[in-house]
Amino acid sequence: MAQVSRLRCDEAMALDPARLVVLYAELGQDAAERVISAAMEDLAGHLNMLEDAATIGHRTRLRRTIAEICVLAEQVGLTSMVRVARHLAQCVEQDDPIAQSAVMARLGRIAERSLTEVWDLGDLSS
Repeated sequence: MAQVSRLRCDEAMALDPARLVVLYAELGQDAAERVISAAMEDLAGHLNMLEDAATIGHRTRLRRTIAEICVLAEQVGLTSMVRVARHLAQCVEQDDPIAQSAVMARLGRIAERSLTEVWDLGDLSS
């Protein structure tokens, strides 16, 4: 009888809180919260665009969207998301659909945790 193993995907999420501190120091609380909120919304939209581009196999759109995700994630200190997005870019460049699918799933998990962490850290949900 075959044994079934359950794999737990639990990657440590890295956030650079210093980036948020800089935003708050440079812009003030209200403006920083608007910038962070806009970045979070843009990231969510770009993640959806990424899924759409992957579904139809549009490699140029994939590359462009990944680059935009990196810029937005760096803006608010989401270092894990940037790292995983760059891994995804490598998979696209190597034309490896299996790895691309796995890294897309990984990016989805990291994105969910990262976005929640930024909202909680900045207390932007209220």
